[in-house]
Amino acid sequence: MKKNRIILTIVAVLGAFGMALAQRGPAASAPLSEEAKQAILEALTGPEGEYAAYAMYDAVIAKFGEVEPYVSIREAEARHIEALKRLLDRYGVAYPENPYLGQVPAPESLEAAAKAWAEGEIKNVAMYDRLLAAVADYPDAVRVFENLRRASQEKHLPAFQAAAESGGTLTKAQMQALGGNHGGGPGHGPGGGHRRGRGH
Repeated sequence: MKKNRIILTIVAVLGAFGMALAQRGPAASAPLSEEAKQAILEALTGPEGEYAAYAMYDAVIAKFGEVEPYVSIREAEARHIEALKRLLDRYGVAYPENPYLGQVPAPESLEAAAKAWAEGEIKNVAMYDRLLAAVADYPDAVRVFENLRRASQEKHLPAFQAAAESGGTLTKAQMQALGGNHGGGPGHGPGGGHRRGRGH
């Protein structure tokens, strides 16, 4: 009898542990509200979102070559896109492929591009400020949005401002002086305003 009670206790503990893990997993996430879903989709696909930013940098690199800060920030944008896609996947929300690729023209000069993207980053930060309220009930979404906003504010904006003051590009030394990693870390993102609608 004692042995049976021990076995039953172990089974109960393991069952409770399993339920706790399940509640913490992706499948246990509450469905997104329509407002939250649209906010995440806007961050990814909107004119000031991550897709548009990536396409903008891609256009600049295609026209002017592998120049900084565009190369590093385009890589960061790719990570930001993946962070938003993972978020949408977690909640079972479908999203399109990047509709901006090949559809946005690069500015006439690198200096003009840097100035435009600096303005874009400011708009990107404002976009996340506006959208954060819509995802307030979803801590994982709030975390991603805050990371993306921080990257735009603290990494991308200073890089483009410095590039604008340097004729449109930055050297490796200048990039390192600005902090080196312009991705702001995984899942950040600058959605980069650069993208922001410019040239769309």
